[in-house]
Amino acid sequence: MGRRDAMWDALWINGRLATMAETAASGESAAYGAIEPGALAVDDGRIVWVGAMGDLPGATGTLACDLHDLEGRWVTPGLIDCHTHLVYGGDRAREFELRLEGASYEEIARAGGGIVATVAATRGASEDMLYDAARRRLEPLLAEGVTTVEIKSGYGLDLESELKQLRVARRLGAEFPVAVRTTFLGAHAVPPEFAGRPEDYIDAVVAMLPAVRDSGLADAVDAFCETIAFSPEQTARVFAAAGELGLPVKLHADQLSDLGGAALAARFGALSADHLEYTGEAGVASMARAGTAAVLLPAAFYVLRETKLPPVAALRAAKVPMALASDGNPGSAPVSSLLLMLNMGCTLFRLTPAEALAGVTRNAARALGLQDSRGTLERGKAADFAVWDIARPAELAYRFGWNPLAYAVRAGVPLR
Repeated sequence: MGRRDAMWDALWINGRLATMAETAASGESAAYGAIEPGALAVDDGRIVWVGAMGDLPGATGTLACDLHDLEGRWVTPGLIDCHTHLVYGGDRAREFELRLEGASYEEIARAGGGIVATVAATRGASEDMLYDAARRRLEPLLAEGVTTVEIKSGYGLDLESELKQLRVARRLGAEFPVAVRTTFLGAHAVPPEFAGRPEDYIDAVVAMLPAVRDSGLADAVDAFCETIAFSPEQTARVFAAAGELGLPVKLHADQLSDLGGAALAARFGALSADHLEYTGEAGVASMARAGTAAVLLPAAFYVLRETKLPPVAALRAAKVPMALASDGNPGSAPVSSLLLMLNMGCTLFRLTPAEALAGVTRNAARALGLQDSRGTLERGKAADFAVWDIARPAELAYRFGWNPLAYAVRAGVPLR
């Protein structure tokens, strides 16, 4: 069919759509925003029609240039990994051994391991080396239907090295079929040259921010507010400076102790507060009032053998959006599977399968400030979606070590 004769570029028919759109209805179908049988139309890289097959405005063969028969497969929004550290040098397998021999995360960090060890490897790597390593971490995510990923810096800890990481992240987004959001995490740890002088290093981070903003390489600013990293007061200085420059903020909060990180994030209108194992009722209430999303990171919880669960019931009761992410990093979450996070989110954190899927679609988009363009199958949003060989959406959380992706679609283009 010629383009002038068709309403749309492409039409997918005979599908079972888990739109993940919020609804006031109840039941399993409503939890996923399900439409069965459904159809989805794309024009110029965006969804322009979604609904029941019986509501299509004409015969399927006349509506679009390209017609795709889903043959009863399930379709979800493209998955979103909203918290990763994919760009770094080296690995920390030896630290994994040390933890199994009894050393704690804090002990390793204070002995010069942890983040600082990765900083040395990252500073010593060229951009091409970092790109090649990050590419190999990204590809398994894409193979599982991920169409949007956030990538943080934080392993350079000086302006040149931080920008190097951010350039590599942008390059991944330019060369792979994935939308990449970048986050400047200069306040991740105190680098060796500032040992014992965290206040001076925070001064340096604040001084980096104008150049980071002017580079156009960062979409947000993050910090690690923790006993082994930066205090709430130091974090607040970074966030205040970021706000003056118009940069949104996110926070690694309350992972190892309750320093009031969640409430601090909320005070600055953060897009998200991440980890949250030790967040108390006051932090949850602050997030609910501010509209700050919670990002739960079960891989780090698992690898560090934590026992303090994040306050999922309280977050649920307060209607705080709960996202799930891989936290892919060399120390506490050496993982490249977002599907595994669905299972871990359910088995470790007691999420329902529908909550877990919302956590890597609708709520993950919210955690990145992308809720208007991604995360659900709705008209006007980016035509990023995943087609699955499954009998019901809960299978995505039920199984692990298994990838049922038939194919993904990015900006309306099927990726096979």
